[in-house]
Amino acid sequence: MQFLYCVQIRFYCLQNRGSGASLMAKAAISSHAPALYSLAVIQFNGSGGSKSDKDLRAGVALCARAAFLGHIDALRELGHCLQDGYGVRQNVTEGRRFLVQANARELAAVLSNPDSGLPTRAWLTWNPHAHPNHRHPSENGPSGCPLLSDFGCNVPAPEAHPASRFLTEWFAIRGGSAGSGLRLCSHTGCGRPETRKHEFRRCSVCGAVNYCSRACQALDWKLRHKEECTPVERWVDEDGEGGDDAGGVGGGDGDDVMVES
Repeated sequence: MQFLYCVQIRFYCLQNRGSGASLMAKAAISSHAPALYSLAVIQFNGSGGSKSDKDLRAGVALCARAAFLGHIDALRELGHCLQDGYGVRQNVTEGRRFLVQANARELAAVLSNPDSGLPTRAWLTWNPHAHPNHRHPSENGPSGCPLLSDFGCNVPAPEAHPASRFLTEWFAIRGGSAGSGLRLCSHTGCGRPETRKHEFRRCSVCGAVNYCSRACQALDWKLRHKEECTPVERWVDEDGEGGDDAGGVGGGDGDDVMVES
């Protein structure tokens, strides 16, 4: 845990990209699952470099290793990558299986905690039509089971990693911004900042939120954004440049989008 603090501070807070990434790589070699996943997010976004520095295949490989070591967010990220064909050959069935595994592990972690106070009935009931923008992930498959949702079970929000809490507090003290025109991941349990403008991908429906990863998008949708997301025909970014329609094409200076499922 202390090691991840050091890495996050160097890479994101002190903007010492080379040293931070080097330490993260050393941790990855030592099979440190949180560091593996953090390095995967950096590879997916090309953090600390330009958009051309993205290495999607490396991100998928790092996610796979972290998932093998039991990292739930990495497993969920890997599932989305397989579903979308993002950095790996598309395999919707295998991606769905990984998402179910991630949701099951998330649920098991909560139910194994005697202080969770979560009644079984609370997570067994799930309404796929609770929000107009929320589509059931498998239109032709079985319905009604929360484990089949891309966005997890109806369980309390997972506790943020201490390193993520530190990042959130660090940038909150600095006015909630990582710098001029730079955004923080909209998932409140994350804390990761952009290292260049338009690094993170936006919600393609509303354009009002942005995420460092699909795992953060999935968690934020479940916890908050599904109640707030409002489709717009065209959204405008901070530079006055617009995004195309909500069908999934982003505007701005290379600003990618994430389609809400």
